[in-house]
Parts: sequence; C-alpha cells; structure tokens
Amino acid sequence: MSTDSGSSGLLHQRGIWAIFLVGFMGAGKTTVGLALAKLLGWKFVDLDDEIAAHAGRSIAEIFQGEGEAEFRRMELAVLKRMIEVQEIRESVVALGGGAFVQPGIRKLIGKTGQITVFLDAPVSELLKRCRESDIERPLAGDENRFRHLYEQRRAAYLESDIRVSTLRHGPAKTAKTLLAKVKVARAAKSPKQGAVR
Repeated sequence: MSTDSGSSGLLHQRGIWAIFLVGFMGAGKTTVGLALAKLLGWKFVDLDDEIAAHAGRSIAEIFQGEGEAEFRRMELAVLKRMIEVQEIRESVVALGGGAFVQPGIRKLIGKTGQITVFLDAPVSELLKRCRESDIERPLAGDENRFRHLYEQRRAAYLESDIRVSTLRHGPAKTAKTLLAKVKVARAAKSPKQGAVR
C-alpha cells in the first residue's frame, strides 16, 4: 500500500494531526492502525507499548503488581504527556481496550479536537480473533467474562466520532474506508457535533 500524501495534507488543512483508534481486544486497532499510518505516512503509536516503556514493565506486570487503578492512572498520565509535548503529532494512536472507557481519557482526547474512531466487530468475531492470535489474552479463555466486558465497554466506544466495522475487510481496505470517513466527518461537522456512522 502506497502513501497517500494528499490525504495527509487534507487532514492537516482540516486541523487533524492525530487519529485515535478505540475498540475491544481483537478489533484490529494494531493491524488497521499500522495500515492507516502507512497510508498517511504518519507514525503508529500503541498507548499500551508507551505505558510499558515508561514503567519499565509489561502491562500484565503492572496489573498484577499494582492493580488496575494504578495502571489507569499511568495510562492517563502517559497520554497527557504525549499530547502536551506534541509527541503524537502526525500519529495514529491505538488505545488499549479499556482506555476510552475512562472519562478522563475521553475528556483529554476531546480537548484536542482530534478524531476518535471505534473499530467494531461482532463479539463472537472478536473472541475468535483473540483465541487465534499469538498474543496472550487471558480474558479470551473465559467467554462469559469476555462478552460481559465487551458489553460494558461498548457504550463508551460508541461515543467515538466515527464507527468502522473490521468484520468484512482486511486492514488495508479498512484503513482506506476509515480515512474516507474521517475526511467526510471533518468536512461535514466540527468534531463535537456527533458521530459519523
């Protein structure tokens, strides 16, 4: 897939310097995010990787040693720092599955005026992808808990500016669809006026 520098320039003209991807585990935030970053000639940033690098420990170690509350505090602090020092200019940022559920994260991103995109797929597809992945995802072993957590988080995900299904197409085509929706969303409205579906 070649770089679409015209789209990058158009996004800049419309005040878009970052695109935040939200969604549940298995939704394709990394694969679609990498494809979108390549298409735009932007960086790809995985917030969980940034938190792990900052902490010097894996996400699993942080959860196990310090608990979810401390992880969420770190998540907000790392994202806030990255925004303040403009580290994520010209970036596609993949948030962890629980990040956008946190009101502080949604508020922080909302203040930037940048676009948020909910990558969605049916929960049965998400579970299948997680079970087939090389990435260790303990929740995928407990289907009831997996489904319950997805349902708990979905309302927050739907607060995104745009929703894009990752069910029928691969990452490259999904990235192109996403980019087209971002262009339309910013051309048609300010980012606070509601989501484009």
